[in-house]
This record gives sequence, structure tokens and C-alpha cells, in this order.
Amino acid sequence: MRERLRRIDLRGAIGVLCGACVVVSVWLARDSVGGLAGDVGLEMLIFLVAIALGETARLTILTGRETAPMSTAAALGLSFTALTAPGDQQVDASVVVATISLGMACGLLILRLATGSGHWGGTAARLLAAASAAVVYRSVDFNGHTLIVWQEEWSDHRWLVAVLMLSVGALAMLVDLTLEAAVRAGRDHAPLLRSVVDEVRSSGGLATALVSSGALIALAEFAVGVAALPLFLFPLLLTYFAVQRYASIRTTYRQTIGALSSLTDRAGYTRTSHAQRVADIAVAVGRDMGMGQRELTDLEYAALLHDLGQVALRAPIPEGATVMAAPADQQRIAHDGAEIVRTTGVLDNVAAILESQTTPYRQVREFGQELPMSSRIIKVANAYDDLCAPSGNDDRAMERIHLGLGYEYDPRVVDSLTRVLERRRGRTPLPAG
Repeated sequence: MRERLRRIDLRGAIGVLCGACVVVSVWLARDSVGGLAGDVGLEMLIFLVAIALGETARLTILTGRETAPMSTAAALGLSFTALTAPGDQQVDASVVVATISLGMACGLLILRLATGSGHWGGTAARLLAAASAAVVYRSVDFNGHTLIVWQEEWSDHRWLVAVLMLSVGALAMLVDLTLEAAVRAGRDHAPLLRSVVDEVRSSGGLATALVSSGALIALAEFAVGVAALPLFLFPLLLTYFAVQRYASIRTTYRQTIGALSSLTDRAGYTRTSHAQRVADIAVAVGRDMGMGQRELTDLEYAALLHDLGQVALRAPIPEGATVMAAPADQQRIAHDGAEIVRTTGVLDNVAAILESQTTPYRQVREFGQELPMSSRIIKVANAYDDLCAPSGNDDRAMERIHLGLGYEYDPRVVDSLTRVLERRRGRTPLPAG
């Protein structure tokens, strides 16, 4: 029961909630749209266009999810902006949410038509987060008035208005990060709570910038009008290009490690794509066990390079199956691989994982030795792929692994591998070695 609860898939519920939010907001706003004329209607149209264009400018962050910072900042800015003159009736939250929904939907459609990419999960999370900000700021009564009305009352205390905007924006971004984590946890079969913590850690800085930008747009609109929108979205545009460049560097870095990992394949030391298969299994197991994204990155790199030490062998091991090699040979391969990686000067964590990848689990159980979890995962993943090689029979491979349970292999890692394999069987046949 505990395992089922921690891995509950909320993607369907988020989709339904997002759809209900759009339908309800459009229904409630139907009678108010006709009253949007002149400067108010034009300003909302400009916000809508900014949200749509911002939705097409997406970034891929460390956790692997897509985000649209300019769309989020513009949506928050619209949620906080007064839009009407002091004393006039304020635009209802339903109209604001309907405008944000239309803008994000248009942006997602443009992205799909232009590139064929764009996931609905991130858009749904951003929409629900912006909707929560609009509802709290424009519809919820606080001591007889909504916050948008108090904003007019405190026109001489703009710092207090700024604090309110930042507080509501922070709440909205917490909703966004939680929903994004729920979508990712459901997709990757990762623990929900761990995914939320990982999302907050990896995206907290960007979320803070978006909240600040949304508040600045709304505050500056009071003084300079709709010109505040491009004025404060421009820094985010520069950030977009900087993060894009960083992502490109990370992609090149990953490709370089992948090319280095194929060295043993090309030289005939290991079977074709052995390192990539071990990396895929190891990352799936690590994600299932609740590892954070930074840990998963180091795990992937170490799994790709786990056989690099074989290039120092005088004669190749048959089919590169290190699980069949003598313990001394396994340790020498792990040590040589770790030393090669250490020469880079930037992969010390990966080198530490590689050096311990052949250490039996009994060293932990009997002697309390510190053994990185990533090393234990690679040991099991490598054994699984090596033992699958002769016949492609994964059941027999798992039987062999269970014979060393608690002695060679960590039982928790083996249990996690079992879950991963069961999920894969439910989707596609397992590769035959």
C-alpha cells in the first residue's frame, strides 16, 4: 500500500483539473467579455499575445522538463495588473484566467504546428498556477475586500502591494512546481514527494525570478502602462538565450561522454551498445529509488563509462562480460576506469562511483563500508545485461542475480530492478541482450 501511494500517477487528474478550469473560466467570463473595450481590451490582447509567444519559447531545465518563463511571467503580471482606473470595477478573475488559457493554448498549438513538440503537462501546470494567482488576488475576500481592491486602497504604500504580489506569486509557483513534479513523477515512475523536492531545488531560482518579474510588470504598469510588459520581459528573453546556450553545452558534454563510452564497443572489448543499455537500466532504477536529478546525472555518466577500464586489458574478456571475470580483474578494470576519468578533473563524483562499482554488497552489510548507491545500482544493472547476453532470457538473468542477493547485490536495488522490468514488460518486449 505504501509503495502504491508514493507512486500514484496524477497526470490524468491534472489534465481533468486543467480542462475544468478552462471550461469554468470561459463559462463565467462569457457575460463580461463584451464589456472589455478600449484600453482594457487592448491591454488584455497584448498580454494574450505575450503569453502565446512566451509559450513557444521553452527551456529544458536540469530535471529534463520544459518550462516557458516568459509565458509564466506574463501570466502572473496579468493576474496582478489592475487594468482599470482606480474606482472602476475590476476585471473578474474568470476573464483573466480565460485570457491566460487562450494564450497558452495558442502558444502550444503554434509550437506543435511549427516543431511537432510541446507537452501538455507543463502547460497545464503553468495554467493552473496562474489561475490560482488570479483567483487568490481577484476573487478571495480578505477582510471584506479582494487583494486587487486593497491594492487601490494602499496606493500610497506600494511596498506593501509588492509584498502581497510576491506572496501570491510564490504560492502560484509552488503550485506550478508541485504539479510539474507530479507530471514528471507519473511519466518516469518516480516517487512523488522526492520529485517535488527535486523540482523545488532545481527550479527555485528560476521560480523566484518569474515571481519578481510578474510583480514588476504589474507594479510598473501603474506608472508606464502596457509598456511595462516588454520592458520586464526583455531580461527574461536574455536569460532564455543564456540558458539555451547552457543546455547546448550540456548536450555536447553528454554526447562526448557517450562517444567515449563507445570506445570499448569499437575496440571489441564489449558487446554493441552494452554501456547504453546499462545506463538506461541504471537511470530507471535510480529514478525508481527516488534519486535526485543531479545524482541521476552522475549515475548515467558512470554507467556509460563503467567498462572504460577494459581498454587497459591485454586480452579482452569474452563478450566483455565483467560479471564472469575474477574479482581481482573486476577491481582492476574499475580502478583503471576511475583513474582515466579522474584525469578530466571535472568528474570526481563519477570516478568515485566507478571505483566502487565492483565492491560486493556484503562489504556494507558485514563491515559497514561506505558504498555509493550509484555503484550498487551499476553493479546490478551491469550484471543483468551481461547475464542476459547468452540467450536474451531476462528471467534466467534475474535468477542468477537473486543467487547473489545480500552477498553481491543490494536487495533494494534488485527489488527496484524487478519493478522496472515489470513496467517494461507492460509496454514493450525486453531487448535480447
